[in-house]
Amino acid sequence: MTRPPIDFIFMFTRADQTVEDCLEVFETVARAGVKHMGFKDIGVDFDTLVELNRRIKDAGAVSYLEVVSSTKEACLESARAARKIGVDRVMGGTEAKEILEILDGSGIDYLPFPGKPVGHPTELGGKPGDVEADCRRFEAMGCAGADLLAYRATEADPLDLVRAARRGTKGTLVVAGSVDSPERIRALAEAGADAFTIGSAAFDGSFSPRKGALGSQLQDILAAAALRTAA
Repeated sequence: MTRPPIDFIFMFTRADQTVEDCLEVFETVARAGVKHMGFKDIGVDFDTLVELNRRIKDAGAVSYLEVVSSTKEACLESARAARKIGVDRVMGGTEAKEILEILDGSGIDYLPFPGKPVGHPTELGGKPGDVEADCRRFEAMGCAGADLLAYRATEADPLDLVRAARRGTKGTLVVAGSVDSPERIRALAEAGADAFTIGSAAFDGSFSPRKGALGSQLQDILAAAALRTAA
């Protein structure tokens, strides 16, 4: 028995901010064949994000906005921006009820952060039981899944958190942050994640240290994501 490949969501971000040349970078990402692309509403202006989202969707890819703001009002403002931009999915944030209300009727799926995310760049507090309980609560509210900062964990083993989140939701389980090697991708697939994000590790070349071009990094990440693993 095998598991299906895990989806790769390329993030146009470094250090939790969208890169200023994201529109130029898009061409490389599209040529590589990436079908899931995301960004944050920090780092570039609103019009640039609108154009980036348009290009992503015109390329037949799924678009994501990840909320990483540290205050409640800033998180809600990010959700409002996501609705105006017209992304396919919003990830992150912890104000699930309010964000669902903002997105209501838009057709945008929402995947909040389980656990206790803090700071910027964000770290994740919380034990497996906390994460599982949050995911169950999110699912009951109508969320489409969860966005788990597993490798930013400060109180638990990352893979224990992934397994806990998988128990807590039947929806889409995305693991974001510090996924920087084929081994981590393989481990996430085996633990039950549906997708993972990579931004900085592709931009700085750390995913494939012997290769320099962004396109080469993306091809290696896609290859790692496509490997089937024994269940």
